[in-house]
Amino acid sequence: MSAGQRTENGVRPWVRAAMRCGAVLAAAALSLPLATAAYAAPTPAPTLTAAAGADPLADAKTTLGPMLDRLHQLYQEAEAATEQYNAAVARQAAQQAQVADLRARVESQQAAVNAGVEIAAQLAAAQYRSGRASDLADFMLAENPYQAVVIAQLLDAAGRSQKAFLDRLKSDRATLVELQAQAEQALVQATALATQQEAAKADVAKRLAAVEDMVGSLTGAQRSELEALERQQADEAQLAFLASGALGKGERTPSEAGRKAVAWALKQLGKDYVWGGAGPDVFDCSGLTSQAWLNAGKPIPRTSQEQWAQLKHVPLNQIRPGDLVVYFGGATHIGMYIGGGLIVQAPHTGDVVKVSKIGAMPILGAVRPDPDSAADDKGGDWKVPQVTVGASRIAPAKPTTLPPRPTQPTPTKPTPPPATGAPTGSGTPTGSGTPSGSGTPSGSGTPSGSGTPTGSGTPSASAGSTESASRTASAPASGSPTAQ
Repeated sequence: MSAGQRTENGVRPWVRAAMRCGAVLAAAALSLPLATAAYAAPTPAPTLTAAAGADPLADAKTTLGPMLDRLHQLYQEAEAATEQYNAAVARQAAQQAQVADLRARVESQQAAVNAGVEIAAQLAAAQYRSGRASDLADFMLAENPYQAVVIAQLLDAAGRSQKAFLDRLKSDRATLVELQAQAEQALVQATALATQQEAAKADVAKRLAAVEDMVGSLTGAQRSELEALERQQADEAQLAFLASGALGKGERTPSEAGRKAVAWALKQLGKDYVWGGAGPDVFDCSGLTSQAWLNAGKPIPRTSQEQWAQLKHVPLNQIRPGDLVVYFGGATHIGMYIGGGLIVQAPHTGDVVKVSKIGAMPILGAVRPDPDSAADDKGGDWKVPQVTVGASRIAPAKPTTLPPRPTQPTPTKPTPPPATGAPTGSGTPTGSGTPSGSGTPSGSGTPSGSGTPTGSGTPSASAGSTESASRTASAPASGSPTAQ
């Protein structure tokens, strides 16, 4: 090794370089753990760890999901029965109005006939005094000469010619007979509709009883879990519906009547759902929509099925506030669109009138009560009402809002027939005389008591029963059924 290869400290240059490199590497190695510790996220507690996409209601879906599906089915069945009842009530009310109208027309015609008969009698008497018989006299002698004519028309016809008068009177007689037949047929139909109404009411009671039994069997915790599960399902359905683009974009302006209908419906928030309810304090689904539009000046059919069948259908992407959204395949539920993907509705028994998401239930379509009315541009652009979406609610209905539960008929044991030939009654005649035989009136010296047996083999009814039957047979039948 030459002296030139050494430094003044006796260390060669390449050794010094190696030492410098080692120091740098050591410093870097020491700095790495410190940097990692400075920026590492804290380790989460084990209780807060959740797998990505975990469903907090997974257990509820497994255990209570089928129960919620069954409950929804019962709600739909109850509402379908309610709408059938509403239809029966509407038909029966219309039929009763027709009966009343026909009766009034028959009564008016009969009053005119009485006056007409009097005029005809005077004409016939005048002809008789003059010695001239005529077809008019023959007509006056005919059986049941009842026709409806206005007195002024009778006098006018009689003044022109007796033949014209006679022809008019005969025509009016045919009209009266036809009106009487129509009135009788209308009464028969009204009675049949009243029977249908009672049957529909019994069906409602049966369906609602099933709902109440199921809801009443749930614990408070189960109801809370079912409400949470229902809310989750509604949110998922709404997101899917909005993502489909079926609703279109932007807010459309309602008609003037549509504004009034929405405003009126929103004033009913919080009022109880009651089957058959049409205000002012309780509503069912179609009762709310029909009354809202009635108060807006546009009467519409009473039931959801008739609203779907008779009102103008509109595409969902053209729907505007005030239009009606119809749900389920049988058009058994209906609500009113208020904008912003929301409806106001009377949902089901145990709930109240509230705002809900439009896509939470299967949509059948939409209808417009006033298709000929233009958008109310003078009222300004539509602003979605600032209302809170109603919470899911699964609860028993108030007992006062439910129909009486159907009663099961109590079986009765059949009564054995009386023995052949045994007379009824005490069988012992009163008084000292000899009881009279069948069909033989008693003589003056042979009193017959109340216990006198009747003829052989024919049981007799008691005097009280005979009197009651007589009263029943003589009582007039009711002319009109009682409306519900």
